[in-house]
Amino acid sequence: MADEECIGDGNVASGEEDMEIYDSDETDNGSSDENGSCDAGIEVENGEEIGKSGKGAKGKESRKGEKKSKDKKKEERQVFLPGDKMEAGDELTFDRSAYEMYHAAQTNAPCLSFDVIPDSLGDSRTKFPMTAYIVAGTQAALGQQNHVIVMKMSELDKTFQNDQDSDSDDDELLEEEPELATAKFNHIGGVNRIRNSPIPGRHIVATWSEKGKVHIWDISRQVISVDNPTTSAGTPMGRDVKPLFTFHGHQVEGFAMDWSNIVPGRLVTGDCKKNIHMWSPIEGGSWHVDQRPYNAHTDSVEDVQWSPNEQNVFASCSVDKTIRIWDARASPSKACKLTTQAHDTDVNVISWNRNEPFIVSGGDDGVIKIWDLRQFQSGVAVAVFKHHTAPITSVEWHPSDSSVFAASGSDNQVTLWDLAVERDDEKPEETGRKLDVPPQLLFIHMGQNDVKEIHWHRQLPGVLISTAESGFNIFKTISV
Repeated sequence: MADEECIGDGNVASGEEDMEIYDSDETDNGSSDENGSCDAGIEVENGEEIGKSGKGAKGKESRKGEKKSKDKKKEERQVFLPGDKMEAGDELTFDRSAYEMYHAAQTNAPCLSFDVIPDSLGDSRTKFPMTAYIVAGTQAALGQQNHVIVMKMSELDKTFQNDQDSDSDDDELLEEEPELATAKFNHIGGVNRIRNSPIPGRHIVATWSEKGKVHIWDISRQVISVDNPTTSAGTPMGRDVKPLFTFHGHQVEGFAMDWSNIVPGRLVTGDCKKNIHMWSPIEGGSWHVDQRPYNAHTDSVEDVQWSPNEQNVFASCSVDKTIRIWDARASPSKACKLTTQAHDTDVNVISWNRNEPFIVSGGDDGVIKIWDLRQFQSGVAVAVFKHHTAPITSVEWHPSDSSVFAASGSDNQVTLWDLAVERDDEKPEETGRKLDVPPQLLFIHMGQNDVKEIHWHRQLPGVLISTAESGFNIFKTISV
């Protein structure tokens, strides 16, 4: 039996996988790693730190440490920020009060791309425990050992705020342990990118393979399996699944991929040789891919995003430092309508706001920019944020709050931002620490190594999921 996944303080629900979900008390220990990474959040308000950051200590040792610090009232807890120097003997402690919910999960092979699968459990769910479905693709050391994995995370309970909560015998606090059910199938080559389609009534995903092929898969059987672990989708019979469709025309690998939310089944994919191809669904459950590429970029296409409001418009970003806006009604050679030199380095990722004419972009230099499409050709971003110290790996607007977005970087940070926040010029309280951070920065989440992708869960308000080389985090902060 493969030891592919593990959800740690929980139960293996499928009988096929060993994924482990941890709650906030069950991360490694109280010391930081060599990068100073930590398993909690920094909440920032008006330039002052009002939360703490730390790596969760395990079990009774954590509780003893906290009790000891309470007995020594003179012993102050200092705020940790990314980049702060760690002295010998310093320990980072987990601040539960920064989170409403926090769980972590690990897989043997890292999943560097994933997507949220919409479910039928209802929208705007705020009651605990929570349930989330995701689909992910692995990046194993050997190409033939890669998989597409469907996961159901359930019994995701609220994070205990203090030791009295966690030690209480109250039935409302002693909820079930988190559970994970999984179902997987083989994927030839590592999965560079995976995206779930919004096709009604079907569970269809697309994968970008490191082998240079793009595949379309029906994962309906796997979704049924994680709800009913006794079905056959989790057995070895379910390992070899044939794709519905495969496109070989890119000839090189790529990462850019996005489904249209307006035209079901419509897809765009971009590769590392600057070509973008348009996919259109046809009768019989297949796809037609236009062999004529959109090729106005002069270097690798890193990300693509369909307009949330116009069915024929999409955006792309590239190593050539530009963001381009395309009109799919025109022939590919004439489809590029707007271009701006967006960053001084590679433009890695973009996200198109669902409610406002804004695009957020992240560059290889760690810079995040906000673009107003009404002023796009001016080449001037309406906001520029220089907080991350390494390449931005993912950005995504909040699904309902048009001023809020999340970002992740290779500096092991996941950050939450709110464009509606303005700087408070009032003098900080004596107990506060003045921070050299943008006022729009709400929260810094750490604890993962080499974060690759983040997604909001549209049916769980404020819940964010991140994946990294070190595994998954699913959490809800007190800030959003």
